[in-house]
Amino acid sequence: MNQLGIVLFAHGSRDARWREPVEAVARQVCVLAPTARVVCAYLELVAPDLPTAVAALVAGGATAVKVVPLFLGMGKHVREDLPQLMDTLRATYPAVSFTLSRAVGEAPEVIDLLARVALHN
Repeated sequence: MNQLGIVLFAHGSRDARWREPVEAVARQVCVLAPTARVVCAYLELVAPDLPTAVAALVAGGATAVKVVPLFLGMGKHVREDLPQLMDTLRATYPAVSFTLSRAVGEAPEVIDLLARVALHN
């Protein structure tokens, strides 16, 4: 049986408050998938970065890692930087199964939710 690790991957900011919604999503994922190990990782400005977060998951027994980009769209970071990071991770951990989800902002459910929030706030 695969031990699933989920990485919520976000951009990062020097402002500590910026992390709060990312960490709230992580807590909710833990509620919805209590057997998964869930961590946050950041592209820049905040630790841990993606390689560090994945190393911790693998050291903790993860045999499958799903990376979920918490980005609204397919900008350069998601289109170019993240695939390069994923290639490096796959080469570093060949026994681990890696999955890269699409940017959350492209999910129809998220688009619908954002539209509803825009209308009701």
